[in-house]
Amino acid sequence: MATMQDVARLAHVSVSTVSYALSGARPVSAGTKRRVEEAMKELGFRPNAFARGLASRRSRTLAVIYPATETGISGTVAEFVSSAAATARRHGYHLVLWPFGAHQAEEIRDLVHQGMADGVLLMEVCLADARVDALHAAGLPFTMIGRTAHVEGLTFVDIDFDQTLEDAVAHLAGLGHRHIGFLNHSAASDAAGYAPTSRAGLAFTAAMNRRGLRPVTVLSDDDPAAGRSAMAALLTDDPALTAVVTMNEMAAFGATVELQARGLAIPADFSVLAVATSPGVGALNNPPLTTMHAPGAELGRLAVRALLTLIEEPDGAPPEPSLLTCHLEGGASTAPPPTYAAPTGAVP
Repeated sequence: MATMQDVARLAHVSVSTVSYALSGARPVSAGTKRRVEEAMKELGFRPNAFARGLASRRSRTLAVIYPATETGISGTVAEFVSSAAATARRHGYHLVLWPFGAHQAEEIRDLVHQGMADGVLLMEVCLADARVDALHAAGLPFTMIGRTAHVEGLTFVDIDFDQTLEDAVAHLAGLGHRHIGFLNHSAASDAAGYAPTSRAGLAFTAAMNRRGLRPVTVLSDDDPAAGRSAMAALLTDDPALTAVVTMNEMAAFGATVELQARGLAIPADFSVLAVATSPGVGALNNPPLTTMHAPGAELGRLAVRALLTLIEEPDGAPPEPSLLTCHLEGGASTAPPPTYAAPTGAVP
């Protein structure tokens, strides 16, 4: 396997000149750069990211801050990470996981000061997030996947929860449902100010209120057993319920078990619409859930591109924020409610 020294010998230059030609850390004449590139091509030399990083004083590493040990990896997060890693790789960077939660800002600050990453993708963002303050104070480029309450001067990509929940309620209301519940993330996440829990809950309530419908909501831990209890609580709150919107992948499985245990057929008797998830996750249910697909792959691509702009163009204009909507994907868990007859000219 050819080395940088082999390239230097063939191009009749020093190893440091080869390094500068690769990294752009110092100017190299067009003729010299051409000789280096021709030597690389002839030898089949491919510079690795670490070598380029040493030459440019960069680690060529992007860190994803995600508390995986606390929350696990959902289908949507897996889509995001896979896309982010592929995008980083195409630009000569590696992606690594820093599994820190919102309460571990000090640990993040320590790693930042060690120069272990050129930039950070911050996930599981809270409305007030100490990790944002730590990264901002350290001067390390970062992009949020999610949003704090105040985003002035910050770069982020996120799901448009207002539009997504509006579309979810519109889909069910368009089928004729008037009693619709919402199964959200946990009470702990709500108390911690986890932004998706807060934004989705407010958006669902607003979408129901606009239609003159009573919003019925419940918070649930992220596991099937909690989902069963949450579904039971919704039905206790409104026994006339005929549909539920879920934004909790694991709890949704328990919710469908509870419905079926009560003798309610999905979707003939009761509709279930899973938002901010993926069709792959929905397909694990019986029947396969109708979903509003979280744009995890697109969020991953946009987040890395925005972060690289901050890293490589520090004096340029910061990237514009991106808000993406979850789109309805076919499944087998939504239908008109029992005995429903749509009135002529009805508008959802």
